[in-house]
Amino acid sequence: MTDVIRPETLAREIVVRYRGVGHVRFTVPAVLCAEPFATSIEESLLRQTGVYRVTLYRRQGKLSVFYDPHACELHDVARGLHGALGALDKLKAQESVGASMVQRLRAANPISWFKAQTERVKTKVEEWRFKAKLLKQIMAYHPQMQNVFSERAAINFANDLVIFYLIKVHWDLITQKWLKQPFKYRNAWLTSFYLVFLLVRYRKQPAKKP
Repeated sequence: MTDVIRPETLAREIVVRYRGVGHVRFTVPAVLCAEPFATSIEESLLRQTGVYRVTLYRRQGKLSVFYDPHACELHDVARGLHGALGALDKLKAQESVGASMVQRLRAANPISWFKAQTERVKTKVEEWRFKAKLLKQIMAYHPQMQNVFSERAAINFANDLVIFYLIKVHWDLITQKWLKQPFKYRNAWLTSFYLVFLLVRYRKQPAKKP
């Protein structure tokens, strides 16, 4: 396999061995029979309008192309083959980049890195467990701390967030329209007063004892 794919050089080495109606066979150089070049040539020719079957025999070095003579001609197939050769240099470059990445991965020793990351995660988990256990002990010695993490405290906090969000979203409406024309926007004011009433009523309700 050559380091550089030159379409012009390869095109001169391709020979037409058979030419019939809707069928042509070529002899191709060995470099084109290697993967992934062979597959790339087949796929590229199949994208040609009128071509319906392409087979590159890797061991024999032969390329067989069947096409509809009403949809394309031999020179169209030849032009498509030359275009496929032009794409091989780019494919070679991609293959080289892939090989280089594999070499870098091997040099970096990803298994050792993965083990180190696993140990790091285990250490973090143990740290979190210790902190959770310590917090649980603090709450046991200080019952008033339990209220901070209670369901009611979480609901109150969520309600406050919703109120602040609604005020932020409707601030321009409140200052520019609702306050200037309160009667026109009476429904909005009534809704706001009702929501405030519900919030205050909920806050005044005593917390349920477990």
